[in-house]
Amino acid sequence: MKPAYASEYLQLGLKIAYYRKLRGLTQEQLAEKIDRTPAFIGHVEAPNIEKAISLDTLFDIATVLDVPPYKFLMFD
Repeated sequence: MKPAYASEYLQLGLKIAYYRKLRGLTQEQLAEKIDRTPAFIGHVEAPNIEKAISLDTLFDIATVLDVPPYKFLMFD
């Protein structure tokens, strides 16, 4: 991940956490549904860890959470 995009990845992780909790899913449940580890989801959502994700993974998460992918990419 490029350091220039650290803020965007942080916001992305926070949005994933927000919509996951809104849907009543745990990190473990989301991880299972997208064939990833709970640690992976934890790293993506953690505000103190810089973790990049692929578009395929983002699309998988968006599908499971029933959120249009563009909502994750609207940054403040």
